[in-house]
Amino acid sequence: MVALCGPYLSGKTSLLESILYATGAIGRRGSTRAGTSIGDGAAEARKRGMGTEINIASVDYLGDQWTFLDVPGSIEFQHDAFAALAVCDVAVVVCESSPERVVALAPLLKCIEDRHIPHIIFVNKIDSAEARVRDMLSALQSVSTRKLVLRQVPIRRPTNDGGEETIGYVDLVSERAYRYKTSGASDLIEMPAEILPREAEARRELLETLSEFDDTLLEQLIEDIAPEKSLIYRDLHDEFGADQIVPVLLGAGDRENGVRRLLKALRHDTPFAAETAKRRSLVTNGDANGTGVAECFKVLHQSHAGKLSLCRVWSGTLTEGQTLGGHRIGAMLRPFGQRLDKIAEARSGELVALAKLEALSAGHVLSTAGIAPSADFPAAPPAVFVLSLAAKNRSDEVKLSGALHKIVEEDPSLAFEARGETHELLIKGQGEMHLKVAVDKLAGRYNVAVETAPPRVAYRETIQAGAQQHARYKRQTGGHGQFADIKVEIKPLPRGSGFRFVDKIVGGVVPRNFIPAVEEGLIDYLKEGPLGQPVVDIEVTLFDGQYHAVDSSEMSFKMAARIAMSEAMPKCRPILLEPILKVTVAGPSESTPRLQRLISGRRGQLLGFDARPGWNGWDEVSALMPEAEIADMIVEIRSVTQGVGTFRTEFDHLQELAGRTAERIVEETKKRAAA
Repeated sequence: MVALCGPYLSGKTSLLESILYATGAIGRRGSTRAGTSIGDGAAEARKRGMGTEINIASVDYLGDQWTFLDVPGSIEFQHDAFAALAVCDVAVVVCESSPERVVALAPLLKCIEDRHIPHIIFVNKIDSAEARVRDMLSALQSVSTRKLVLRQVPIRRPTNDGGEETIGYVDLVSERAYRYKTSGASDLIEMPAEILPREAEARRELLETLSEFDDTLLEQLIEDIAPEKSLIYRDLHDEFGADQIVPVLLGAGDRENGVRRLLKALRHDTPFAAETAKRRSLVTNGDANGTGVAECFKVLHQSHAGKLSLCRVWSGTLTEGQTLGGHRIGAMLRPFGQRLDKIAEARSGELVALAKLEALSAGHVLSTAGIAPSADFPAAPPAVFVLSLAAKNRSDEVKLSGALHKIVEEDPSLAFEARGETHELLIKGQGEMHLKVAVDKLAGRYNVAVETAPPRVAYRETIQAGAQQHARYKRQTGGHGQFADIKVEIKPLPRGSGFRFVDKIVGGVVPRNFIPAVEEGLIDYLKEGPLGQPVVDIEVTLFDGQYHAVDSSEMSFKMAARIAMSEAMPKCRPILLEPILKVTVAGPSESTPRLQRLISGRRGQLLGFDARPGWNGWDEVSALMPEAEIADMIVEIRSVTQGVGTFRTEFDHLQELAGRTAERIVEETKKRAAA
C-alpha cells in the first residue's frame, strides 16, 4: 500500500492518474482541471480544485495488487494524510522542482521520519524545471534528516528561446540512458557524451552514500574496485527498507514521464505488509490464514451505503458475515475513486471498506479481542481556526447536530462544542478552507444550510472599588407576602480569585436557612453584570439584615440579593476584562521576524523565541495575546510561512480592557441582548 503525498499543487493527483493509466486500470487519463480525474472526486474537492480527503485506487501491476492513497496536500487537511501514512508500507513524497518551495515539505517529512516510514521523493514537473537538480537535492536535504540518494540525472537539451528542456534521464545504477515519451515507456538511447562527467560524479556520490551503511562497498570504493550492480541494488533495497536512505526520482506526472520507473522502484523495494506491521509493533504475523486483525484509518458516511470504515487488514482473511470479536462484518467494499466495488473477501495486506460497523472508528483495531484503540495512530492536531455556527432554519437544529457528529467522525481534526458562556455553537478546525469545506458538506451531503460568524470572546467584568448596599424586597399580594432585608459589602479581589461569599451574620438577624439563598441570588446576578458579562474577582459579605416570621422565604432573599447587586455594582466602577492567552507560534526560522511583527501588530506581548525541539531550521515564538486577536490569526501565519506555520494556545490570565474597544464591546453586548 502506497501513500502519494506532498504539498498542495505538487501534482499528486495527476501522478496517480498516470499510474492508473500506465497499469491499465483506466483506459483514458483524466484531468484535475477538467474534474475528470479519479482522485479529488468529492464535490468539495472538484469545486476548489484541491484534495480535501483521501482518494483510493487499487491496480494490478505485474500480477500483484497495489493500492494507492492520494492524500490531501494542504496542511489544513493534513490529518487525513497522516492517517493514511500510518497504515501504508511506503510513501511517495511528490514535490515540485523548485528549491524555494521545499519548506512546504517539512511537516510531512517530520511525520514520515518520526514514524520511520520508508519513502521515495519524486521530483515532479521536471519537464519545466528551471533549477539545477544539484540545487534541488541540496534544498531537499535541508528538510530531511535521512540521507538522500539521487537515482537519476536528467538529460537536457537547449531550446529555441535560449533555455533548456528535459528530454530524458540516466539511471545511475544501470548506467543506461532513456528518452521520455508522452503516454508510453521511455526509449533506451545511447548515453550522450556531454552527460558522462555529470553521470560519473552523481554515481560516485550515490555509491559513497551507500558505503556509509555497507563496509564491503566501502572497501571496494577505497580500493577503486567497480562494485557489482547486484550489490548496489541490494544496498538500495536494504537501506531503503530500514529507513536509512531516501531515493530521489525525477519525472513529470502529467506526461507519464518517470512513472514506470517509479513503479519499478516500488515493486522492487516496498516492504511487505508483515514488515510494516512489525515496524508498528502490531501483534500479527501477517498470515492470510491467521487470526483476523484489521485497523480502521478513515470513516466515510454515504447516503446509499451508510457508515463505511476504511481498514487495512493486517492478518487473516475477512469475509462477509464473519463475526470477529463479537462484531458481525456486513458488506465488504473496495473503493476506486468515488466507486465502491463489492468484494467477497479481504486478505492480509489489503484495504477494505466495512459497511455499517457502527462501533469501528478511525484509530481502532478490530480483532478477536473486539475493538480497541490503536497504540500509535496519529492524534488529531489542536484546532487553529474557529467559527460560530447556526442553522439557518431553526427546524434543522436537530439535523445539524447529527450531521456534525458524522463529519467529525469522518475528519477528527474537526470538532464542535456548545459554548454556554457566549451561547454559541462553535466549529473548530485547521484553517479557513477546512471549515468552508465542512460547511459545504453540511449543505451538500446533509441538506443543512448554516450561517457562520466569527466567535464571540468570553469577556469578563470586575470592579475597581468597593461599596456597601442595603436592599429590601417586599411584596404584599394578599395572604402570605414576600419580605427580605439585607446589607452587603462588596469589594474587589486580586485577579484569578473568582467569587467569594462571606457570612458575617450574628444574632440570627437573617436565619441560617435563608443565607444559602442570599448566596444563590448573588451568584445568579454575577452571571451577567452591568457591562453584560460574567463578574469575577469579587467578594460579597453579608453582614446584616431583617426577616419576617411569616412572609420571608428563600425566594425573597434571592431577590433581595439581586437587588443589592444591581444597585451596588454601578458604584463599584466596573471594568471589562479580556482573556489573555499564552501563544506559541511555530514556523521556519527565516519567517521568525515576520511572525514577530505579526504578533506585535495584534496587540501581542512578545516573550521571546527559541529553536523548535525536534525541528531542524524551525523556531517557536512565544507571546501573550488577547483572545480577540487569535480568531483568524492562522490565515496570516500561513501567508508568511509558505503555508506551514501553526500555533497552540493556553489560557494565561484576564486583563483590563478600556477605551474605545471596551465601549464598542459593551455596545455590541447591549444590542445582542435587545435583539
